[in-house]
Amino acid sequence: MFKKYISKLESIIAWSQTILTEKQFIFLSSVLVGISSAFAVIVLKTFAHWVFSFATYINGIVKISYINSILPIIGILLTVFVVKKVLGGTIEKGTSQILYAVAKKASIIPKKQMYAQIITSSLTVGLGGSAGLESPIVVTGAAFGSNYAQKYKLSYKDRTLLIGCGVAAGIAAAFNAPIAGVLFAIEVLLVDVSISAFTPIMIAAATGALVSVIALDENILLNFKQQQIFDYHKIPFYVLLGILTGFISIYYTRNFQRTEHYFARLKISPYKKALIGSLILALLIFISPTLFGEGYESIKILSEKDPGQLLDHTLFSSFRNNSYVLLAFVGLTVMLKVFATGITLGSGGNGGNFAPSLFMGSYVGYFFSKSINLTGLTELPISNFTMVGMAGILSGLFHAPLTAIFLIAEITGGYSLMIPLMIVASISFAISKRFEKHSMDVKDLAKKGHAFTSNKDSNVLSTLDTNSIIQTDYLTLSPDETLEKLVDLISHSNQVIFAVVDKEKHLLGIVHFNSIREIIFNPYRVKYTLIKEIMLPTIDVIYPFNSMETVMNKFEKSKVSFLPVIKDEKYFGFISKSIALESYRTKLKSMTIE
Repeated sequence: MFKKYISKLESIIAWSQTILTEKQFIFLSSVLVGISSAFAVIVLKTFAHWVFSFATYINGIVKISYINSILPIIGILLTVFVVKKVLGGTIEKGTSQILYAVAKKASIIPKKQMYAQIITSSLTVGLGGSAGLESPIVVTGAAFGSNYAQKYKLSYKDRTLLIGCGVAAGIAAAFNAPIAGVLFAIEVLLVDVSISAFTPIMIAAATGALVSVIALDENILLNFKQQQIFDYHKIPFYVLLGILTGFISIYYTRNFQRTEHYFARLKISPYKKALIGSLILALLIFISPTLFGEGYESIKILSEKDPGQLLDHTLFSSFRNNSYVLLAFVGLTVMLKVFATGITLGSGGNGGNFAPSLFMGSYVGYFFSKSINLTGLTELPISNFTMVGMAGILSGLFHAPLTAIFLIAEITGGYSLMIPLMIVASISFAISKRFEKHSMDVKDLAKKGHAFTSNKDSNVLSTLDTNSIIQTDYLTLSPDETLEKLVDLISHSNQVIFAVVDKEKHLLGIVHFNSIREIIFNPYRVKYTLIKEIMLPTIDVIYPFNSMETVMNKFEKSKVSFLPVIKDEKYFGFISKSIALESYRTKLKSMTIE
């Protein structure tokens, strides 16, 4: 019955494609992709919230965090089991796979990602794994957009645009923050997009947020009602918070990658790896139960009047009214969170770093402001610093200051904190960018040329194949031949440049028509001058494995129009700068999302 309804809906969509203009169909598609992404959010968020409520209820009975430590072990082991038995043994994690698909896979995302992320992340995070659901939500939304576009045979540009729609709708639905959804899609994933492409992305984000608000309980979403008045006299402290969150972002990025790489290098079975990792995670959660799951409930507690609730049902519950113990607990949790998340994902669980960045930011903001207040130096609004700190870490980790600013502004229900948000997010971004050129998700891909970055030229060049513009039909010369041979070749071809090679095809030099123009009109010199006497040394050479960005850098450095290509240490052909630039222009036109 369900398949029948799906088939009927697909028929209606296919029919609408025949009567609507291309742009109108994209608008309709953005609504449908937005609805699909929102339903994925509803499933994930509801399950995670239900499990958290269950664990909280049990803790209220046993009065200690045993259940919090047991559930993540079950969750990670179940995730590994599902990956092995249901998903073919592998699953891609994080938003980096979207970047890779857009840059290298013509925006084609495997169909299984429409359900694989929902299943695995709900098991991992829903059962207490210390990670976030937003990255799986984003990947799921992107998969909906890509596969929808493939179903209706849309172009690469439209596939990429609908991936952005799925991403924007996912973030918008997860936080009821449509503006942040749009900005995240454009700032993090679709770095090459024109203003006109904003419309379908905005439609998708608005749709996702609307469906989420209608279907989800407000308590499940991260939102804040309590704010304190912004006092411009506190700006120096917001500057200091921006600096602190910038350096903690770097701390998080580097230690997360070290932890993940450590588990990746372990040569043991996936189940043993999951068991070892989940046992370590269980110990961390036993020490600090707020590391359980996404941690959004503890963020809300920190911004309220009684943050001592964080110590309830912990080893430190008898100190719940001691500000210094609470402060030490918060600081310890900040240091442990990165390892908890790295272990969760590295040992086999699935999730993302979006929620951990907000978690860390709120704890850093609380720790900073509470520490200042305890010194008696001044009285800082703790709830404001708790919320603004989230923007600092999010901006530093993802290199997305606009997303960070507007996300926190939207989930706090207003823009009264806009100035401190801008200060903290921009300073954190600047510091993080100074020490980490690329964001955490882009870093490894950018090194391999597998992802788009903010450098538009690099993005276009990364999609071009050097081998496709190598010309191998150029005529060659021998060093012991005379200029008579060269004159003959010039008169019977359009070549202006010739490679001089020996019998084994090793490149010895280059002869360019412009450099011997005066000589070839002298019959005597033409007859008695040898090629080796007038050939020029090669300034630089290209190898087939060189990226197109490397090729263009060599052209820029050498200031020449042709560069020889060497393959297996022998002359192979030439690359023309004009042909390379023409390929660039053609690709740029095909990639521009309008």
